[in-house]
Order: sequence, then C-alpha cells, then structure tokens
Amino acid sequence: MVKQAAKYVVADPQARGAEAVARSLENQVAYCRDNDAPITASVCAALRSLLDSERGGVVMERVRKWAGPALADALPLRVAGGLHALHLAGSEPELRPIYEGLEPTDAQDRIAQALETHEAFLLPWLDSPPQTNEAGRSWAFAAAMLWLVDEGLPEKFELLELGSSAGINLMMQRYRFDLGGVIAGPERASMQLSPEWRGDPPPQASFDIVSARGCDVAPVDLTDPDQALRLKAYIWPEFHARFARMDAAIEAAQTVPPQIMRSGAGDFLSDALAEPQEDGVTRMVMHSVVWQYIPAHERDRITTLMESSGAAATDDAPLAWVSLEANRDTHRHELSVRYWPGGEEWVKLGTAHPHGQWVEWEG
Repeated sequence: MVKQAAKYVVADPQARGAEAVARSLENQVAYCRDNDAPITASVCAALRSLLDSERGGVVMERVRKWAGPALADALPLRVAGGLHALHLAGSEPELRPIYEGLEPTDAQDRIAQALETHEAFLLPWLDSPPQTNEAGRSWAFAAAMLWLVDEGLPEKFELLELGSSAGINLMMQRYRFDLGGVIAGPERASMQLSPEWRGDPPPQASFDIVSARGCDVAPVDLTDPDQALRLKAYIWPEFHARFARMDAAIEAAQTVPPQIMRSGAGDFLSDALAEPQEDGVTRMVMHSVVWQYIPAHERDRITTLMESSGAAATDDAPLAWVSLEANRDTHRHELSVRYWPGGEEWVKLGTAHPHGQWVEWEG
C-alpha cells in the first residue's frame, strides 16, 4: 500500500517521465502526512495507486504522460485542487466521506469515478500551477519588518510582492499580529493572526506600510466567486482556520482590492526597482512559496536585479529582500532576509509550519 511505502525522497525538481510523476505523488503523500494533512495525503495516495491501473480516464492518462517536470509543476496539487473543488461545489457526493475524514476503504474507486465522471471540469486544473495564497504566512513579513527596523532601517515600508496570487499578503496592513507577545497591526482588524511562537519573540518595534503592490502571471480576483472558490480548493481541507482566514480576506478585498499586476516576476521587479524611491522608506521585495514555480533563468535575473539595485541603496533609501520558501529536506518553510546597505548576506530568521500554525524564531 502507498500509505506504508510513501517516503519523502529528495529528488531533482526538474526530472521528467513516469518515475518523476510517481515520485512527485509519493513525496506529496509524505509531505502532507508530515504536516498534519491526512485527508490530502489520502487523496494523493489514491492518485499514486491509480498510476498503476487503467482507471481515471483521460485525466489520469494525462497525468501518466505528463511532459513537464512533475515535482516543479506541483502536479499532485493540481489534481487534488480540482477534486477538492468538486467537493466544495457539491458536484460529487461520493467524495464527501473522503473529505470528511471518514477514511472509506474504497477511496481509490471513489476518486477514480470522480475523475472519469468530471473530466471536462478537471482537465483545466492541470493547465496551471496551484494558487496557495495564505494569510497565515504574512506573519513572516510582519516579523521581518520588525527585525529590519531593529537593524536600523526606516520603519516605513514600500512592499513589492512577487507571485501575489490573490494579493492576500498585500492587504496585511489591515491584519493584526500577535508574534510571541509582540503586537502589530490595527486592534479591531478582521484578520487576527497569532501563530504558536517558539523561541524568543521578534524585536519590539513598529512598522508602517505606506504602499503595497505585487505581480502574478495569473492573478486571482477575490471579488469573483468562481475565482475565490478556486483559491479555496487549494486549501487543505484539514485546516478549518485557513478557510476562516480566506473568508476574511475575501471580505477585505471587497472593500479595497489589492493592487496586482499581471506580469512575470522579473519584468515587474525590473520596472519597480527602476522607479524613484522616497527617502525614509524601506523598499521591501517579498515572496512566499513561489520561488519553486519561477523558472531558473528568471530566478537568476531577479537575483541580479536585487544585487545591482542593492549596490545603489542608501541608508535613507534601503532595499530589503524577504523570502519565505520551503526547505524540501526538512518539510519546513524558512524565513530569510537580505538588505542593502549593510546586510548583504542571507540571514535565516526562523522556521515555520507551511501555513503559519507555528513559528520557531531564530532571529
């Protein structure tokens, strides 16, 4: 059984072919189990089993013959997102016992039937990477700003986010944070974020977000019910608090939607960094769980842009780079920061649960 055999194995994310497809599913099963997501793990385990069968119709046939790098393309989560959307929309009652955590013994057959019955709905889910926008991760940007202010950077921030998805992090000036007892944000915010904090608290400081904008190759409009449902479908069903946060973010977007440009990260950053920077404002480039989806040549371009712009930064107009990205060896997300002038090397500030349930602070 996959449940017994699934083990996370460090693999080349650019590997292609049948073995890479199988490994991507097995790694996803192990990753989900290690992060307290047994329902999503069971869905991916069933998909892994279906690889070795003739069930699943054209959806599984396309998965079996996946031409791209299955791991880098997050292939398992593309299929799992579509199946979860079927459940959320009430379109496939046979999936309900799986998503209610009842662990039916015929889960593989139920999923195969859903794949075969809803091919027209599910096939488009294979065409684009998952959108995993999560307000719970914004703790990292708040904590990073506190740390940067403590390092001597101006407490006013201009935020530039790469891979903004629906722009949930771009609305963080409307969120309230309790970071190990250090409070930031408006008292009556509809979004209250208080991750379990391990270790010392971040510096006791304050920050002010004066502007926030971002980019995405396929922005999600939270004011569109269909697009909002798509974003919800990528939430692992085990985490009820994430759905509550998503509802709060959707409500916030109805009032003042986030500013997102449809653009690749490199082009957006090139234009943004070329704009004049106000004295007394820290320009902060940030991203979370997006680096793995950016092609290698574009990641190199982003690094070059940041380092060349950093070389021209001043004490009055500094540049910071804040990254919250997965360490595939530890199954944890790491918060790291660079800034110019003065802090050009990466500094790891903490490690966290993928969706911000807990934080181990090292800063």
